[in-house]
Amino acid sequence: MAVYDIEEQEKLEDLKAFWQRWGNLISGAVIAICVAYIGVQGWRWWQHRQAEEASVLYGAVAGAVRGADLPKARDAMGQLAGRFAGTGYAPRGALLYAKMLWDNGDKAGARTQLSWVIENSREDELKAVARYRLAEALLDDKQYDQALATLDAKHPDAFAGLFADLRGDALASAGRAVEAKAAYQAALAKLDTKSPYRNYVQVKLDALGGDAAPTGGAAAPAAPAAPGAPGAPAK
Repeated sequence: MAVYDIEEQEKLEDLKAFWQRWGNLISGAVIAICVAYIGVQGWRWWQHRQAEEASVLYGAVAGAVRGADLPKARDAMGQLAGRFAGTGYAPRGALLYAKMLWDNGDKAGARTQLSWVIENSREDELKAVARYRLAEALLDDKQYDQALATLDAKHPDAFAGLFADLRGDALASAGRAVEAKAAYQAALAKLDTKSPYRNYVQVKLDALGGDAAPTGGAAAPAAPAAPGAPGAPAK
C-alpha cells in the first residue's frame, strides 16, 4: 500500500506542477471559448430579432402602399430605413415607397428613395432595379446626361438588354440618333429572342431607320423582377 501511496503522491505533485505552469492559460482558453460561443449565439439571436422586426415594418409599408395611406407608409419607411438599413427588407420597402411617391406626384421624393436603395442595398439585383427606375425618372425630367450616367453604372448582365433599351430612349430624346440606334441594337442582341419586349425595341429602332441586330447567338435572359417590387415609374 505504501508503494501506491507514494505513486499517487507523485502523480498529485506532477498535476500540481502542471497546473501551476499551465493553469492560467487553460482557464483563459476555456473562458475565451465560452465567451465566443455566447457571442455567436447572441449575434444569431440579435440577427433573428432584427429580421423579425424589419419584416413587420416592411409589411406595414406594403400594407400602407396597398391602402394608399401615404402618412403611414412614410412613418413605417422612416423606421425601416433608420433602424434596419442593413437588412434586405429596407431596400425592398424603399422601392415600394418610391413607386407610391411617384404615383402621388412627389418625383423628387421618389428619386431620393431610389438613390437610397442604390447606396444602401447589398443586393446587386435590387440596385439594378433602383438604377433603372432612377434613370427613367431622370429621363422623364429631361435630365438626359444624368440618366445616361446612371445607366452606365455596373449592373448584372441579366439587366443588360433593359438598360441598353432605356439608354437608347435617353439618347434618342437627347437628339443623338446614331448612338440611340446602336443602343437599341445592343438591346436586341441582349434580350431573349422569345421575349415580346423585342418587338417594342424593334419598333423604336425602325423609327430611327435602323436594322435589327443579329439573333444567331445565345441571348441573355430577361431581367428578373425584384422581390416585392412594383412597376417602374411611368414615363
